[in-house]
Amino acid sequence: MTSADKPTLEECQGACLAPADQAGAKQASDLSRAFSEDGARKTHVGGQALLEGIMMRGKYNWAVAVRAADGSVYLEEHDLASGRPKNSWMNKPLIRGCRAMVESLALGFKALEVASSHAFDEFDMTYQAYREAGVDPSTATRAERARAAEVELEESDKPAAPAPEGAEAASPAEPPAPESESVGEGGLGKVAMTLSMVGGVALAVALFMAAPLFLTNLLVGEIDSSPTVGGVPLLWNVVNGALRVVIFVLYLWLIGRMKDIKRMYGYHGAEHKTIHCFEHGLELTPENARQFPCLHVRCGTAFLIMVLIIAILVYTVIPINPLLASLGVPAGLPKSLMVLGIHLLFLPVIAGVSYEITVRWAGSHPESPLVKVILWPGMQMQYLTTSEPDDEQLECAIAAMKLVLEREEREAAAAEAAEAAAAKGAEPAA
Repeated sequence: MTSADKPTLEECQGACLAPADQAGAKQASDLSRAFSEDGARKTHVGGQALLEGIMMRGKYNWAVAVRAADGSVYLEEHDLASGRPKNSWMNKPLIRGCRAMVESLALGFKALEVASSHAFDEFDMTYQAYREAGVDPSTATRAERARAAEVELEESDKPAAPAPEGAEAASPAEPPAPESESVGEGGLGKVAMTLSMVGGVALAVALFMAAPLFLTNLLVGEIDSSPTVGGVPLLWNVVNGALRVVIFVLYLWLIGRMKDIKRMYGYHGAEHKTIHCFEHGLELTPENARQFPCLHVRCGTAFLIMVLIIAILVYTVIPINPLLASLGVPAGLPKSLMVLGIHLLFLPVIAGVSYEITVRWAGSHPESPLVKVILWPGMQMQYLTTSEPDDEQLECAIAAMKLVLEREEREAAAAEAAEAAAAKGAEPAA
């Protein structure tokens, strides 16, 4: 689409508000706007909020934009294995949901490593932290930044006193390294990142699967001894699923009290606003993106809530009790671990079904009343995980989005050229 073909801001606003009274729509909540103002241009691009940055993921690549400690925006992009032609099987129904979950986890840790390497400077301060301290890091001296970070510089680090007039300054034996070399170093490292990923997965399993399971055993007994409905341990599965949801919501609420996480939730809002802006065919600018709601129907939070809900249904129909009885698994810890293992085994199936519902179907039919009912719990959760971004956060989201879109355009142009060349080669000779 050329710039001449793009609708103006006023035209898009009028189109968005056409189905409802314009005056009433202005007072609509973010929730209703997220459903009613879905743009005509659909996109599969999604993202993830980072510490002082955004990761956007397309079909062929993923890109990170980080607000560096000096105020600049650091950009980095990488190819996606699932975007290669030989891996097209990863985009088949159900399989793509499993792939998306695993890929999101892996890319999330890689993107966090990139952010941690560039969001902090030598004093472990971010750009936002300097601004809150009343210091502009792009113009402040090293000593001023050290004072803002409440760090005492060593004598050797302090600037040398000016030489007396007429005297020649002594040249040091070894010139100091440029200041920029010490900025942005560090990061998690491959070993630390791997350990962090393994630890994160273990924590998620313990917190959102093992803990609800053992709590359910305490409340209603073990799964094969709890009350059943038609031979199905319905009560056990409902209590277990409800506990998972409660723990998940409580977890999001608690970490949202942390200052850095609050800041990250602003980047989450910036991600959604930027995607809304693109879907409405507007130029990607902070001014255009700011008008849209922080909520989005294709949010990963809604996907996770759907996973928790679908899990209740799937675990209910799995014949766990007959399996436990046939294997003669002892009561207590062995039986609980066996149930946990079965739940983990079916998690890819649950993720695949949830992806098809929330991303593929609901994301393409946001105006459907059924979609609004199904996605309502997940949309409510976004009130906990998003907040209004500032312009600097929107700039990061837009920068990452543009890298992904540019790659999409290049791949589309290459595919079109290949088709044209194939068609020309297939034409019979005159």
